[in-house]
Amino acid sequence: MPHPSSRRRTLVQALGVAALTPWLAPVIAANPRTAVEIWKSAECGCCQGWMTHLEGNGFVASAIHNEGNESARRLLGMPPALGSCHTARVGGYAIEGHVPAREIRRLLKERPAAVGLAVAGMPLGSPGMDGPDFDHRTQPYDVLLVLRDGRTRIYQSYR
Repeated sequence: MPHPSSRRRTLVQALGVAALTPWLAPVIAANPRTAVEIWKSAECGCCQGWMTHLEGNGFVASAIHNEGNESARRLLGMPPALGSCHTARVGGYAIEGHVPAREIRRLLKERPAAVGLAVAGMPLGSPGMDGPDFDHRTQPYDVLLVLRDGRTRIYQSYR
């Protein structure tokens, strides 16, 4: 039979955990490790830089190496005109190009009726196209929300 003081200690610990649970649950829920599947070329350094950016912002990134993303774009419903060097899938959405992690988090929080997000081309200063490898140069760019009918609207501008 357990000693009375060990039962008391267990009870106090359980009550302590129960008391903290309402405050800890939102913190844990706000920082999920969301999985991202990324179709990219094995040799692309900027794609690897974007993956590193995502991982540094709490995502778990896995790569599917290929030499063209047309089939991934078609599978996910991303219009070819918005193509970039990598295509991703996260939380049921398509992500095309160098989309910042914070916009992906916002997308997953807001859950709009859309295909996903895109940054067309490879603008300098976007995640994976930034830092000393690019002489810290920047270009203005827009993150586009891609609607299910193929239309787009500006989701966030970076200037």
